[in-house]
Amino acid sequence: MERAQKFLNYFLSHRKVTNELIKKIDENNYDYKPTETSMAAGKLVTHMLTSFYMFSKTVKEGSPAVFGEKFEEIAPNLSEAAENYTEKTIEIISSLTNDELERTIDMSRIFGMEFTGIQLLQLAMDHEIHHKGNLFVYVREMGHTELPMFVSR
Repeated sequence: MERAQKFLNYFLSHRKVTNELIKKIDENNYDYKPTETSMAAGKLVTHMLTSFYMFSKTVKEGSPAVFGEKFEEIAPNLSEAAENYTEKTIEIISSLTNDELERTIDMSRIFGMEFTGIQLLQLAMDHEIHHKGNLFVYVREMGHTELPMFVSR
């Protein structure tokens, strides 16, 4: 199995759960914040979806230029946005070659160092897992008690 396909399976084992959590957020809770300093639920979801997309696009293009692009707020339908960004991200990851995964990308302006493509994807995955934990807290505080496992197998 190619490395990109293995990573795609790993990505989907977490993104499926992220998308399940997103489906539990009603539109009237998009502005919900568990604390004053927390991101609103809609903004957190937007951040998660666009971030992984940007990381994967950076690996594909070999350039961090996408990090300069502005992404509009993706509400009013977070579930639809999750499906759309997941599909776009799947397309990119599926198309990655071993050379692109091994290529070094200068991320000094953003992270202060260089990464290989696969290292950058792992950073994106760690970022998603971190914020997925936030989402678990958000949806539980919204009153949901039937929650998925942290990873889909």
